[in-house]
Amino acid sequence: MTTSPAAPDATPAAPAALSAGTVPPARSAAPPTGGAAGPAALPAPRRQVPGAVLVLVAMCLLHTGSALATELFATLGPAGTTWLRLTFAALLLVAFTGPSLWRTLRATGRRDLVATVLLGAVSAGMMLLFSEAAARLPLGTATALEFLGPLTVAVVASRRPREVAWLALAAAGVVLLTSPWTGATSLPGVMFGLGSAACWALYVIGTAHVGSRLPAPHALAVSLAVAAVVAAPFGAPAAVGGLTWETAIAALGIAVLMPLLPFLLEMQALQRIGKTTYGTLAGLEPAVSLVAAMILIAQTPMPLQIAGTLLVVAAGIGATRAEARANC
Repeated sequence: MTTSPAAPDATPAAPAALSAGTVPPARSAAPPTGGAAGPAALPAPRRQVPGAVLVLVAMCLLHTGSALATELFATLGPAGTTWLRLTFAALLLVAFTGPSLWRTLRATGRRDLVATVLLGAVSAGMMLLFSEAAARLPLGTATALEFLGPLTVAVVASRRPREVAWLALAAAGVVLLTSPWTGATSLPGVMFGLGSAACWALYVIGTAHVGSRLPAPHALAVSLAVAAVVAAPFGAPAAVGGLTWETAIAALGIAVLMPLLPFLLEMQALQRIGKTTYGTLAGLEPAVSLVAAMILIAQTPMPLQIAGTLLVVAAGIGATRAEARANC
């Protein structure tokens, strides 16, 4: 759930895959020649971590944080846990960006500031609704439902009616994941997941505007701060009522895992790889979430859930590549 205003992620992450361009890395100047001393020696170029590796690490951190956050639901509630994570992440990022954030805000036009505030509000809705879904559904199922948002944006962006088949494939995967014929799936959980998907779709669209007008860390700092304020009426009472030193430290650690570090890693990744590669990797999110839930919180998937997740992953990758072909 990754979404990042730099490119968004984002969570939160896949949002960036579908809306952001890439920034080519700076090239070294040609070495000067001539002079009695001969050619000037240049320092050896610093090797960069491949962008694909950064994306995968960000994805693993994101869904590790999501899985661990569910362990706080019993004490703080889903909304309280989300609000506490957003608050800690916003405070850390505001401190990280420092005085440059205030300079950027003073130089930013009112319309762009309003767009960033709206992006923060959408971020709050996305994360609150996802937490409510994850409290009622297996984590992998909640992630697959949420992923329908950016997947829909990718299909629409392809501008080819036949690409709707990818949505049909994803819908089939969701049916397998939720298995409505068993009557065991929480309908409110499904509705929360679909609401989160709608917010994620808006998040993808919003970052196309905000990410092109504000520096990535500053846009993220503002949007997370706004998200924390918007989420406060829903989560603050439960969080404050159940807060202890132990839960505060746990929430702070989880805030670093999700959303802070994943968003920052995605910012770096999007400077090194194209959005098609990024989107292809982001399509793996439902599968990564399924594995994280299985390892960290003992949510063992049934065969139908595994099959459904694979269908959603295939749809996400297919839709991203269809969008890339349409834009060529």
